[in-house]
Amino acid sequence: MSLLKRMVGLKPARSEWFCPNDAPHHGCHPGDGVELIYLGTAGFIIRNAARTVVLDPYLSRPDLRRTVSAKLVPDKALIKKVIPQADDVLIGHSHYDHVLDAPDLCIQTGARLIGSRSTMMIGRAAGVPVHQLRETAGNEDIRAGDWTLRGVPSRHGKVFGRVPFPGDIHFPPPWPPRMGDLKHGPVLNWIVNTGALTIAHVDSADFINEELQGHCCDVLCLCAIGRKYRKDYTKEIIGLLKPRWVVPCHWDTMITPLESDPDLIPTVDLPGFMDEIRDAGAEPMLAPILGRLRFPCGC
Repeated sequence: MSLLKRMVGLKPARSEWFCPNDAPHHGCHPGDGVELIYLGTAGFIIRNAARTVVLDPYLSRPDLRRTVSAKLVPDKALIKKVIPQADDVLIGHSHYDHVLDAPDLCIQTGARLIGSRSTMMIGRAAGVPVHQLRETAGNEDIRAGDWTLRGVPSRHGKVFGRVPFPGDIHFPPPWPPRMGDLKHGPVLNWIVNTGALTIAHVDSADFINEELQGHCCDVLCLCAIGRKYRKDYTKEIIGLLKPRWVVPCHWDTMITPLESDPDLIPTVDLPGFMDEIRDAGAEPMLAPILGRLRFPCGC
């Protein structure tokens, strides 16, 4: 670890914390079930033999200096290499680390870009064809082949007492953007029902209890930052959604290249988070960046 990293308190995730690839398949044939691939930050690929849905893709990951001082240019070649096929791209909120690579992914694959009005402004700025833009305010079922996609209204968590880059995007922003051009806009928790498995995605450090009541899932992809800033974060959301498995996300600093060893956000305690998940009655499943988890054909 470099001296600079030690000085600012950055530490790598330890390999023994991670699940092996393809866990927990529990007897499913390799061609069956639903595969979840972690992309780093809050990003995931959910796919089976029939469909591929991508959540909050952020693969380009410029370093800290470029992130704070330069225009953020998506790495089109990397996007194409890592995600060559997609049917739908879902955005939880419109900060750069959740949406930057989504427009190019949609342009390359023909996938729909699905999200809030702010996300639609970003899609327009980046040149996504109009017929691929699907706006939602949440609380509606969106058909995706045999799958159903539903955004649940949520809110962005506070970090150090404030919400970063708050507000909506009312007009197409400059493209490529700078970090501050991309306000968070309306926030959505996504619930993806494949018919065999239901996956919920909470990409920020907060949620709205009343909006999540009545929903449940088999797998919960959960922002690891939240337990630092909201009391009983882990216990409450597991109590609401009753997942069998919880996959932590948003635990890395986002400024290391995709295929390099990531550093933990200094405020994130992954072993403590996983202990809280167990105490709340679910099984933590921590995947490394680009790690794969395969879930059963039916739960």
